[in-house]
Amino acid sequence: MSAYNQPLGGNEMARFGGPATMMRLPAQPTAEGLDVAFIGIPMDIGTSNRSGTRHGPRQIRDESRMLRPFNMATGAAPFEHLQVADIGDVPINTFDLKKSVDIITDYYNGVLAHGAIPLTLGGDHTLTWPILRAIKAKHGPVALIHVDAHADINDTMFGEKVAHGCPFRRAWEDGCLINEKVFQIGLRGTGYSPDDFDWGRKNGWTVVQAEECWHKSLKPLMADIRAQIGDAPVYLSYDIDSLDPAFAPGTGTVEPGGLTIWQALEIVRGCAGLNLVGGDLVEVSPPYDLSGNTALVGANLLYEMLCVLPGVPQGRQVG
Repeated sequence: MSAYNQPLGGNEMARFGGPATMMRLPAQPTAEGLDVAFIGIPMDIGTSNRSGTRHGPRQIRDESRMLRPFNMATGAAPFEHLQVADIGDVPINTFDLKKSVDIITDYYNGVLAHGAIPLTLGGDHTLTWPILRAIKAKHGPVALIHVDAHADINDTMFGEKVAHGCPFRRAWEDGCLINEKVFQIGLRGTGYSPDDFDWGRKNGWTVVQAEECWHKSLKPLMADIRAQIGDAPVYLSYDIDSLDPAFAPGTGTVEPGGLTIWQALEIVRGCAGLNLVGGDLVEVSPPYDLSGNTALVGANLLYEMLCVLPGVPQGRQVG
């Protein structure tokens, strides 16, 4: 009998039954005693186009029922090395985005006080800013790997400083980031001016547009990123709209010409060996993908994040 929590297996309970938690893991009310906490933030009040990401955490959890504990590609067995549970959802104020930002920061301060690494099920991308504020209070400024179709560095949207297009501008202003160790991957589409992507470059960030990723493996890119980040604490923020809508139509601001699922796996698996202190998977909007495939991909990417956390040995690498 393992000393660590285990996902409920498909031979113990049919996949369509059991608890509605991430990977059908045990649930608990706080992060006490955990190495890793899965946390939902059911929020879409920061979205600018199609809403629905408030339903993302629940559907990601539902689709995660197909996941098994052992990673056949990398040899990672996270549930043999880490105590993991689902601690439920952050009780945001669904009528007040600015209050919700402070609620999220306070909640993550509590999670981090227990020493747990948070892996977040989103929710719109506004949520990454308040999480990074809590991360900074615990770890100081961090490196950032941000995978997205959009830079999310707007100063304002409709005159507001808080929105899902602004989180990394706010995090930069708050001193949450190590500028020379910020990497944005997958940016693409139309814009208002070159500064939409160049603002980050002007601040020392590395911006890898989607066109630079077409028709190639991203393993060399991730090797270079690992070398540049070194042993600095790093946060991974993965917007599902980084994927081409052929793979992930269930999101609010779709852009053609995006990453493939296998490139997404290369990015997350390429984080193995880094000092990851947290991660999120955001912008899953179930109403725009009735098949559930977008949430299924999101659940798998969250599992892959779990597999590359510090303390999880990588047994092998296929491909």
